[in-house]
Amino acid sequence: MENNDTIFALSSAPGKSGVAVVRISGNNLSDLFKRIINKKVFEPRHAYFTNFKDDNGELIDQCVAIFFASPNSFTGEDIIEIHSHGAMAVINKIFDFLREHKCRIATRGEFSKRAFYNNKMDLTDVDGLIALLDAQTDKQRTLALKSLTGNDSKTYADWRNQMIEISAYAAAILDYDSDDLPANIDKKILSKTKDLLSEIKKSMSGYRATRAIQNGFNIVLVGETNVGKSSIFNKLVGSNRAIVSDIAGTTRDVVSQQIDIDGYLVNLSDTAGIRDASDTIEKIGIERTHAEIKNADLVIHVYNTVPKTINKNEINVINKSDLLKNTSNKTVIYTSVLKDTGFDKLLNTIKNKMHELMGGSESKIAINERTYELLNECVFELDNAINKYEGNYDIFAEHVRRGGDAIGKILGVITTSEIADATFSRLCLGK
Repeated sequence: MENNDTIFALSSAPGKSGVAVVRISGNNLSDLFKRIINKKVFEPRHAYFTNFKDDNGELIDQCVAIFFASPNSFTGEDIIEIHSHGAMAVINKIFDFLREHKCRIATRGEFSKRAFYNNKMDLTDVDGLIALLDAQTDKQRTLALKSLTGNDSKTYADWRNQMIEISAYAAAILDYDSDDLPANIDKKILSKTKDLLSEIKKSMSGYRATRAIQNGFNIVLVGETNVGKSSIFNKLVGSNRAIVSDIAGTTRDVVSQQIDIDGYLVNLSDTAGIRDASDTIEKIGIERTHAEIKNADLVIHVYNTVPKTINKNEINVINKSDLLKNTSNKTVIYTSVLKDTGFDKLLNTIKNKMHELMGGSESKIAINERTYELLNECVFELDNAINKYEGNYDIFAEHVRRGGDAIGKILGVITTSEIADATFSRLCLGK
């Protein structure tokens, strides 16, 4: 990557804080660092406490500054980190100083883009970094780190190398005598391609689980009016987010809250009670309820009495159980907000259902929308190689090569500026 600009950005969260971190990246920044710490000699990766002054000798702040020499830095260029007090007045004064010294503010994701072009990261590492910065739950953190620490890169690189080898042997069948090639090479590469296709498809089967971890499980509370859905919602959320009233039809829109259940992000929604409504606004709320049910990963159906038919795909809850004489039905969960009973069982059932939905399908790689589309492209090409070549190894080799190119796009080994720009733009300024 040829870029002589020196860039800077606030890498810590904006706003008032005890410490702010300003990151600077560029070529040959040793003179700038000497100016910041007011020393003629320094050691990389050593923290220097400094009275940081502007060119007029006015004190900007008392800071700690660290120099990371190229190529042993995040971007592969020289990097300076200034750890100052987190007041916006201090940060703005540091920014003014850097602009006066021919530095410019970085664009979104530009630090990571430079790391990518300097071979310090590939696109799967960037995907992992984005996911980690967005992580709200422990499962999201764990999944993101799998990508960020190179786990996914190794898998993709292995798949791509196998495709390159298969494609090369397929092409060699046309150019070399069979005596010059390994025995039964045609059968071996076909078998290897089938095995590779099966492995990729198996990994892709975990996309639903990965998406649920990244975006959250959609869990919806449904039922007729006045069965206590909003009370259960508030109980699970731990606050009075939904209005609770004895008047039927109080909830007329979808009320949602993100919560953490067993390390998973959950998008919990309370919906309008289902009934024959004449009120226009309530009708719209009921239509939205049906839309939420359609998009739900899990439905909690709330009743006041045991229904005649039980949907095994739902969690069936009998609320206001303190008003019932018989609570012996084992196919439902009995809850009472008034008596504060049944909610431990409900929460455990939700956890079990979530793990059941995962079905052990968590992939060894973290698949997002971008990588899922490219994996589909790879599967399409490998499937064509297996089923449509009809003994023509030139066509076979071309399809396998295209499959390898799709994996190369995942890694960023084969990329376009559009793919890279779309990925890096999702990062914050300091990354």
